[in-house]
Amino acid sequence: MEKKNSILIVDDNSSNLMELFHVLRDEYNILTAMNGPSALEKANMYSPDIILLDVIMPDMSGFDILIELKKSDKTKSIPVIFITGLSEKEKEREGFAIGAADYILKPFDAAHVKLSIRQQLDK
Repeated sequence: MEKKNSILIVDDNSSNLMELFHVLRDEYNILTAMNGPSALEKANMYSPDIILLDVIMPDMSGFDILIELKKSDKTKSIPVIFITGLSEKEKEREGFAIGAADYILKPFDAAHVKLSIRQQLDK
């Protein structure tokens, strides 16, 4: 049996977490985190193949989390896809400038999310 890739989903909104979990659970092993410290801990502990990351969260923004991930040799090469309600082009550019692999707007289209994940994993 083929090993499933793992995805860490990070969002402070439990309904967003559950929606992504249900969309992806058949194809991937899913880890979840609801805040920055937990996301960083799980990324370091489990080395997921990809991270889906909300931008607007309390304590640490998704941008702050990505900056921290890029500082560590263990996590710097994990592709990060932002899934966010921030539609301003300057925020999207900021996300790419700090190393995001993709930037998907909420409400997200499940097929778009799956395609973006597949593209990153196939690199």
